[in-house]
Amino acid sequence: MKRVDLESWNRKEHFQFFAAFDEPFFSLVSEVNTSKAFEKSKTDKPSFFARYLHASIRTVNELPEFKFRIYEDQVVQFDIINASPTLGRADGTFGFGFIPYTEDLHDFAKALALDTERVRNSSGLGVNANTTRQDVVHYSSLPWINFTALTHARNFKVKDSAPKITFGKALRSDQGLMLPVSVTVHHGFIDGFHVGQFFERFQELMDD
Repeated sequence: MKRVDLESWNRKEHFQFFAAFDEPFFSLVSEVNTSKAFEKSKTDKPSFFARYLHASIRTVNELPEFKFRIYEDQVVQFDIINASPTLGRADGTFGFGFIPYTEDLHDFAKALALDTERVRNSSGLGVNANTTRQDVVHYSSLPWINFTALTHARNFKVKDSAPKITFGKALRSDQGLMLPVSVTVHHGFIDGFHVGQFFERFQELMDD
């Protein structure tokens, strides 16, 4: 992690402008063609969910703008960003997870499986030191809903700056298996241009 020198930062005015907003976050929803990843998951582990979650957090770690955070009232840039997904239980509740980022898909999937089991054998939200870290992306999955827009519950008293990425229900179309993805980000750090870069790279990894 390194502190950002605001005086020499090319986003100084952008950050100060949007950081003063009551709601500095904006959201974009787009579809990603996951046909190849889904077919691969049917014949070879890891699971479909593990594949697109990993591709997403790998994309985040390749884009510097997604690593900026407000931390202890300063702007910092983390070296590594990890995944903090909501993980479901059989009773319909969910708990917060924490998956350390690793570039290797299979290592990431093993860590995801372990944390999924931990959440399933627990109750409540499971808030802990890892799930409240700043060097994360907050993930949610709504495999029951093919959405075209999405909002998040927000506590404006908390200086939140971590991106939030949500996956919906994938549906077949003439293009293939299309997965709706919502990306919610702090406008002081990230513009629509950078979200476009996210979707472009995410699609490349899904096709790999």
